[in-house]
Order: sequence, then structure tokens, then C-alpha cells
Amino acid sequence: MLCRNVHTLTKRYIKSWKFIVDIFCIFPFDFLYILVGYNAFLRMNRCLKVWRLREFFNLAETHTNYPNLLRVANLILIIIIIIHWNCCLYFAISRYLGFGSDGWTYPDVTDPNFSSFWKQYVFCFYWSTLTLTTIGDTAYPEKTVSFIYCITCSLIGVLIFATIFGNVGALINEMDAARNDFQHKVDAVKRYMEVRQVTGLVQERVVKWFDYTWNNKESVDDSKNLEHLPEKLRAEICIHVHLRTLRQVKIFSDCEPGVLVELVLKLKLQVFSPGDYVCRKGDIGKEMYIIKKGKLQVCSEDGKVVFVTLVEGATFGEISILNLPGNKTGNRRTASVRSVGFSDLFCLSKTDLLDALKEYPEARKSLTEIGKNILRKDNLLDEEAARREERRQQNLDKKIELIADAVDDLQKEVNKLVHKLSSKEDKETPSNNDSIKPPQGAAAQPPDDKKSATDSKEIKTSHQVTAKEEKKPSSIKKEEEDK
Repeated sequence: MLCRNVHTLTKRYIKSWKFIVDIFCIFPFDFLYILVGYNAFLRMNRCLKVWRLREFFNLAETHTNYPNLLRVANLILIIIIIIHWNCCLYFAISRYLGFGSDGWTYPDVTDPNFSSFWKQYVFCFYWSTLTLTTIGDTAYPEKTVSFIYCITCSLIGVLIFATIFGNVGALINEMDAARNDFQHKVDAVKRYMEVRQVTGLVQERVVKWFDYTWNNKESVDDSKNLEHLPEKLRAEICIHVHLRTLRQVKIFSDCEPGVLVELVLKLKLQVFSPGDYVCRKGDIGKEMYIIKKGKLQVCSEDGKVVFVTLVEGATFGEISILNLPGNKTGNRRTASVRSVGFSDLFCLSKTDLLDALKEYPEARKSLTEIGKNILRKDNLLDEEAARREERRQQNLDKKIELIADAVDDLQKEVNKLVHKLSSKEDKETPSNNDSIKPPQGAAAQPPDDKKSATDSKEIKTSHQVTAKEEKKPSSIKKEEEDK
């Protein structure tokens, strides 16, 4: 949630660690000059503000339209800051060892040639640049402190500048990432055509198509670029880009906004080369097209007769995707459409349109009626067939509703029976357990010996009878069975 309340933001900032760091950065240690005299190290606390610079570049990189340029500027600034800090440290060490005490330190500041501020800064900055970049060509150190400092500078310079130069290489690759990806696709298509021995004329047309799509920025895939955005925000972008184009279609001019939002998300851009046929006479219409840029010719099947030329903003094929009953053409193309030059067309498929209209039955009825009126003007609508198909569709819808209701009723009855059976089992289970348990206080009755003996005799007799029957011949058994 974005908070714009100044009071709330102030309280949150005061409680954060950033407030403490900022206070320490701006604390006026300069007043200590009164006690110790001028000393630049008393202003070292200002260096802690560097983290704010990093935060600024991170935010600016997100908002700018030229992130690669900003990254290069950020790297250059980091290099300058590191060299600046090192040159200041070199000047401080030279002061500690004594200006002009040896050939490594900064020359004597009393010399008029080295006394000015800009001369001192440029000299130290130059020395720092040569040392950190490990180029060399500087005076050799003579004292132990000088040796330790030069070794430290060389090691830090190798690590830091290796990282910086690696980032520079990565930035250069990112600048050409889109072009490299596009070139890989071109090379893959070229290799395929070479392996399959495609003729030179077709190869030339393919290469020209790639050149056109790249030069006119038509190689950008909108779906991939916007896939990380939420659906509502993606819809707003598509509305901003495509809504005017979609309203040029006659059948969509009076549609409700919800339908148009669904449709703009499904528009796809297609590029056709000179001489390419967008569709041919007799093809089944599965898409409609809106001309974004270019010219198209509506011609005969053999392409010799041109009936009309379509320009930017024109549409065709919108009746075929409505799948209207009674259409005398049978949703087939009545003419061929050919591209004059390179043409950019927005395409909307029949499947995408029907998916978008599932949640808008009223809009579907309205579009169907508009499409029928257009067919009536051209005398391409069979009224009897349309009414027959509508009745059949209505009967089918009613049957489906009746079947769905019957299934629901059956499901309810099954649920009731299952509930009754489960409740009946729950009631019978405790009663059966009670019948098995002996009454409390009653002694266990001994088994009846006579009854058990009688049962054993009956079992033996039955076994003897069974054995006798098995010994009977098969002929006697059959006669008994017949009787």
C-alpha cells in the first residue's frame, strides 16, 4: 500500500536505522577544528552517505526508460569515487611522510609549480588512476609505509576493477540481448532452409521478412513482455494500444466494455510479405483481420482480377468467426486477399471470440443479430435454415437443462439413501453388542452335553448319506435328477 501521509512517514523514518545513520552523516564534527585545528578526517562521516547513492540508482533504474545507459553512468561514477578516495589517501600519506621527502611522495607544496589546489588534486588523481588500474609508470616507493600502501592499492585495484570490467562486459551483452536473440532465430531458420534445400527465392523472402520485422520493431512478442503483469494491468495496456483499432470493426462498435477488454487481450499481430495470400477463396473462415499498416487486394481465385483495395483500418472476415446459422457461404471465404507490400494485421480467431463471449450471452445475441443484418443486406442469409437451426439449438439447450436437472435430483436421492443407511447402521450396532453381552450377575452356563452329542450324531449321519450318494452310479444319478 502506498502511504502519502507525511506524519506517518516521519514516524516510521525516525524509528528506522536509516535515521540514525543520516544523523551521524550530517553531524557537525567540523566544530572540533576549534580544538585540534583543521583536519580533513573529521569530515569522514560524510562518506557514509554513499549507501544513499546506491539506493537512488536502484530506484532510478526501475523508473527510467534507458536502464542500460544509467548502469553505465553508475559504473563510471563508482570508478571515479574509488579513484578519488585513493588519491586523497595518497595525499594524506605524503603529508605524514613529508612532502618531497623522497621520489614517491607528493612534491614539496612550497614549490610554486605544485602549490595550487588543482595541481595537487590532478597530480594525486593521476597517480591513483595509474596505481589502481595496475598500469604502473609511477615512482617506486622507498619507505616501508609506502611499500605496504602500494601493495594494498594494487590488490584492491585488481579485485575492484576486475569486477567493474566484468560488469561492463555484462552491460554490453545486455544492450544487444534482444538483437542477439533475434539473430539466433534467423540463423536457426537459415540452417533449416539449407538442410531442407529450400530454393533461393523463398530464402530471400524469408530474410526480407526478418529484416522488416526487426526494423519496424514488429519482432516484439507482447504476450511474453506482459506475462509478468497482473491481468487487470495487462488489460489496461492492451486497451491503450488496441482499443481504437478494435472499435473500427463494425460488429464490435456497440459492444459493452467488458467484451472489448476480453477481446483486446486476444488480438495477435501478424506480418505478411509482398505477394502473400492472407486467405484464399473457399477457405473456411477461422480468423478475422484488422489492417494496422499496409495495403491488401481483394482479388479473384487466380489473382488476376482485383475487386477492391483495403487500406489501414479496414477489416474483413468478421462474419465468418461468428459462425452464423443460415449463412449461404457456409463460413467460407468468398474471395482471395493478397498483401501488396509488407502488411501488419491484427488477428482474432473464432475460438478466442467464442471463449470471450461465454460469459456475455447478451453480447453474443447482439453480435449474432448484427451479423445477420449484414448478411441480409448482401442476400447471403437463408432465413428458413437460420430459424430451423435456432429451434434445434433451443431444443438441444432444453434437453441439456432437463438432463442436468435429472442428474441433480438423482444425486440428491442417492445422498438421502446413503444418509439413511449410515444412520440405520449406527442404530443397529449398539443393539447387536448388547444382545451378545451376558446379563450382569448371571453365572456362565455350562455347555449342554446331550445337545452337543445329538448335534455330532446328526453331522455324522449327514456325512454318511453324502458318501452313499457319491457311490451311486452316474446313470442312477441322472435318473434321479430327471425325476
